[in-house]
Amino acid sequence: MNETAKIVAKKLLEIDAIKLNVDSPFTWASGWKSPIYCDNRLSLSYPEVRTYIKNQIAIAIQENFKEVEAIVGVATAGIPQGALVADALNVPFIYVRSKPKGHGMENMIEGKITTGQKVVVIEDLVSTGGSSLKAIDALKKSKISVLGMVSIFTYGFPVAEENFAKENVRLISLSSYSELINEALKLNYVTQEQISNLNKWRENPGAWGV
Repeated sequence: MNETAKIVAKKLLEIDAIKLNVDSPFTWASGWKSPIYCDNRLSLSYPEVRTYIKNQIAIAIQENFKEVEAIVGVATAGIPQGALVADALNVPFIYVRSKPKGHGMENMIEGKITTGQKVVVIEDLVSTGGSSLKAIDALKKSKISVLGMVSIFTYGFPVAEENFAKENVRLISLSSYSELINEALKLNYVTQEQISNLNKWRENPGAWGV
């Protein structure tokens, strides 16, 4: 997995999926301000990168969650990634909305589901884990058996690890923040000054930029 982590980080950097802006920080869904933003959606526009990520997620699932019966994508970014992986594994695909649809059947979970179905959830990125675990909670309430989650990227925050551990959900990520920074330095994608600012943010992301 270490070699995969390096390759994924390098590919994300090469397609400019990693954005750095200390002066005008990004605001995450969690409300945190951040000088870095990882836009994995861009990988979908690059067939070679898209295929590599799809194959590596499929391999991770086959090696760690052999009992998988269906793939679940987390809206919105996890939907296309999840559909690609479900197709590669030749298993059913469903997805979870961030909230119930406001019309029609008013579903939060879309697709054919059965009680006790064993699923692996696909997420593009994990920061605090809040939105990911909200989707998993919806699945559990529908009596679906969640084997675990696989994401393309994780920032590796302790709060996320604590949240996943608390909910007893195993998380596997193809790459991480530490691998990203290592590759960014090798490729001269970031300066030492930017690394210094990133380290300050990393020490206390919840308070940074406030």
